[in-house]
This record gives sequence, structure tokens and C-alpha cells, in this order.
Amino acid sequence: MPGTTKLSVLDLIPVSEGQTSADAIAASRRLVQRADELGYHRYWVAEHHNTELVASTTPPVLLAALGAGTSRIRLGSGGVMLPNHAPFVVAEQFAALESVYPGRIDLGLGRAPGTDPFTAAALRRDLSRDRVDEFPNDVLELMGFLGDVRDEHDREVLNRLRVTPGAATHPEIWLLGSSLYGAELAAAFGLPYTFAHHFAMHADPKAAADHYREHFVPSPVLAEPHFMVSVSAISADTVEEATRLALPSRAAMHQIRFGRPTRVLTPDGAAAYAARMQDRSLFDATTGTQLVGTPEMVADGIDRLVERTGADEVLLAATTHDVEVRIRTIEALAELRDPAAWESRDSAGRASHATVGAHPHN
Repeated sequence: MPGTTKLSVLDLIPVSEGQTSADAIAASRRLVQRADELGYHRYWVAEHHNTELVASTTPPVLLAALGAGTSRIRLGSGGVMLPNHAPFVVAEQFAALESVYPGRIDLGLGRAPGTDPFTAAALRRDLSRDRVDEFPNDVLELMGFLGDVRDEHDREVLNRLRVTPGAATHPEIWLLGSSLYGAELAAAFGLPYTFAHHFAMHADPKAAADHYREHFVPSPVLAEPHFMVSVSAISADTVEEATRLALPSRAAMHQIRFGRPTRVLTPDGAAAYAARMQDRSLFDATTGTQLVGTPEMVADGIDRLVERTGADEVLLAATTHDVEVRIRTIEALAELRDPAAWESRDSAGRASHATVGAHPHN
């Protein structure tokens, strides 16, 4: 139901002009702590490699550090690019995270490399097509290591290989994608599915959602399909200011398209970047952040996306030069969706822990 759908945060940990990786991670710490205070449901970090633009390279390490200042928000990967890693190693990492933050860890899995071929070779050492084609088997293997044992598993292997001793709880496994492939695999395994609409802006999230639900097979971990969609969003008091603040995301998308990503520009720097172009048509065609405007406009855009896709949850992403822009955006959406929780902030400025966007009786 629009207006009651759970909201979460996806963080690429962008590195802005003049920042170090340490600065970017410190900014993300402010973001996740504020999302936790406001009652957002999940905070996920992505996996990218060898780029000036993004400091989110190792989700389990970053989640261990960033989660230290939170109390209830779920912490997860959006996602771990599984072809880059041995399933057993990923299972160990996320089992350890689950021990630190029991009942709060999500393991989102993708099959893209998250980088260029040269860097992929350094990560995987094996760029054969077989490595990517093994993705379904790797997912199944990982599920077994983390407690979701199916008929297809080799029980002797699972008995001999323990990712952590005495596990009381297990991470929640999600599949991510921007095509029908991910939707089909999530449906076949009976896993929750996230459609990456924040960057796959020309793909159809409704088609993926419909395909996922139509082919969903109930599993030991999920009786009914559960669909989340990501979207990039920036709000401000006026449309003009929001549009200005979104310029860095458009510049970043344009740079990525031409293989020349730099650190995130300031709004003025992004405007100057666009002004230097002899042909602005490609820049003008780069959407960047999709939902840009006043908080009411962004909230309406979220509701329309939920109506179109039937999403159970929405994952909010954005590329901004200043993390405070993102913090103000999630604050404004929290206030619009749950005024009572916003008004009940304590003297430290912390909102109540009611989940943002969720009906109070859910």
C-alpha cells in the first residue's frame, strides 16, 4: 500500500571532491545512524572496485564498522558480487556479522562484476564464462552454508564445512538484479528479490516484479514472494534547489557512461562540467537521480512506483556531494510518512523506532 511501504537506504559511499575514503566512510556513518534513529528498515552498502567515485569495496568490513553506532536497523549488502568470491568465504564473513548483529544482517547477492574487466581479473583470477554461469550453483551452495538447506545440497559437505560454530541465527539472503534473470532465479529459489531501478532506469521494474511473482516457488525461508525496488531520490525545499543538488549525480552518470568517473563534483562543479560540453545532448539525456523535487513530490514518486510494481519495500539511493543532502531527504520523507514518530523525538533529536513507512499495527 502506498504510504505504508517500508523504506530503506542503499549507500554506495560516494567519495566527493576534496574527500578521502576515511571522510566518505565517516559521512556514511552519519547517514546510517540517522536512518536508524528515524526508523528506516534496512541500510545496505554496495560492492564496487577500483574507482575514484566509490569507497564501498568490501561490504562485510564496512557493515561491521558502520553498524557499530546503530541499534535496530538491518544491515546488508546491495550487493556482494558473488562471482568475485568463493561462496564459503562470503558465508563466513556474513555469519560473523550475524554473530555481531544477530537478527539484523542481510546478504544481497548479484552476479555482475561491479568493475572493469582488468580489475575483475585481479579479483577473480578466472574470467571464464563458466565462473558467471556458476552463479546459481554458487548461490545454492551459499544458502546451505547459511542454514537454508535444500534437497539439492550435499549433506556430507555441509556437515564437514561449518562457517561459524554454534550459529543461533542466520543472515537473510536476497537476490539482486536489473533484468528478468535475477527475478527468475529468486523465484525458483523462493528468495526475496530486489530490482536495481536506481541505475537500470530504462528497464521495467514492473515486468521484473510480475515475472518474479508469477514464477515464485514457496521455500523453507519464504512462503510468499517479497519484492523490493530501489530508486534514487533527492529532495529540497524547492524544485530548483533539488535540481541543483542533483547535478552531481547526473555528472557522475555521464562520466561513468564514458568511462571517466572522478570523485563526486560539487553542484557548482557539475554545472561547470556541463557548461564545458560542446554537445550537451548526452548530458541532458542522463537522468541521474530519478526522483528530484520537494519532499512531497519525491514521496508521491515513491508511491507511484509502489502502485506500479506492488513493491513490499523501497530502497532509497542517491549520489550527492554532501551527505547532509541525503540526510535531509530521509528526514523529510520520515516526517511526511510518520508525523507522530517525528514529533516524538527525544531531547537528543532521535526519532522513535517505528519503522518508517510501515503501518503502526504491522
